[in-house]
Amino acid sequence: MVEAVQIPVERIKESKLGQVDFSNLGFGKYFSDHMLEADYVNGEWTSVKIRPYQDLGFLPALSVLHYSQTIFEGQKAHKDENGNIHIFRPHENWKRLNRSAERMAMPHVPEEIFIDGMKQLIELDKAFIPSGYDESLYIRPFLFATEETLGVKESNSYKFLIITGPVGSYFSAPARIYVEEKYTRAAPGGTGAAKTGGNYAASLLSSAEARKQGYDQVLWMDAVEHKYVQEVGAMNIMFVIDGKIITPDLTDGTILSGITRMSLLGLFKEKGYTVEERKVSIDEIVEAYKNGSLQEVFGCGTAATISHVRELKYKDFVMGFDVESMTISADMKKYLLDYKENLHGDPHGWLEKV
Repeated sequence: MVEAVQIPVERIKESKLGQVDFSNLGFGKYFSDHMLEADYVNGEWTSVKIRPYQDLGFLPALSVLHYSQTIFEGQKAHKDENGNIHIFRPHENWKRLNRSAERMAMPHVPEEIFIDGMKQLIELDKAFIPSGYDESLYIRPFLFATEETLGVKESNSYKFLIITGPVGSYFSAPARIYVEEKYTRAAPGGTGAAKTGGNYAASLLSSAEARKQGYDQVLWMDAVEHKYVQEVGAMNIMFVIDGKIITPDLTDGTILSGITRMSLLGLFKEKGYTVEERKVSIDEIVEAYKNGSLQEVFGCGTAATISHVRELKYKDFVMGFDVESMTISADMKKYLLDYKENLHGDPHGWLEKV
């Protein structure tokens, strides 16, 4: 850990706190008063500051608008029962952002900007942290290209920002998932393991078509055979089959390495479950459903923590699940939510105090 730095702050003149309906937060509707900003120019990070959340005022030739050189992260801060503020595993997000940066030919963001800047920003806007269960301050760090050029190349300048806002649960109900066979999210050698905006843009048409059929999200298959399970649009996917926790592995570089995924797999092992990270075919899932060994299906990610799947449609075959019987994932969801609110004493050292 590098020595903490103090970042200059320009405070907002009038807070937006009174505009927040804390009884109906939703997700991504409200934003806190301030943001962290830093520029990468001539090979150096400069102009690091915290200032009011505001318009950035850039020009039409900004290269990110044309060639999508942009990456982001998502994480959360919670208040515990004593009012202390903790961020869940922020160094893992910092590492992943920089892995994404490497894949997208972008510069690394230094730890003192990402971690120390985040802490100072959260301390400044701590009044926006909600106190309800499964409510938090959502944190969105992101980096994008700022060179004004139409040349197809990596940018020579970048802007890094962190914005925050109070959020409630991402999914209000268990999800209905449609297995996507026509479109492809990621292929080996592509950008599937990077948290880059283009991956999400490529998923929007499929998601829109799924919603027209009454489904919430799609479950992506591999790009070559459309046979092996990858991930859901906004989260990793896990299955409980015959008491084993089974999830697609990360070997092909087509699946995002989720911080929640990583945490859950470690906790499941700790609690004595057999955990298998491997290729998972959709045919295996259908067969397990038919023979009664498929006990639970759930997604996991920062936004949702754990989201149960109540229906999974593959071709014309619809698999329905009794969410109330999914006790393994429900117990783990409660444990992880309680952990984030510091109710377990942080045995794994996952909570970074602000």
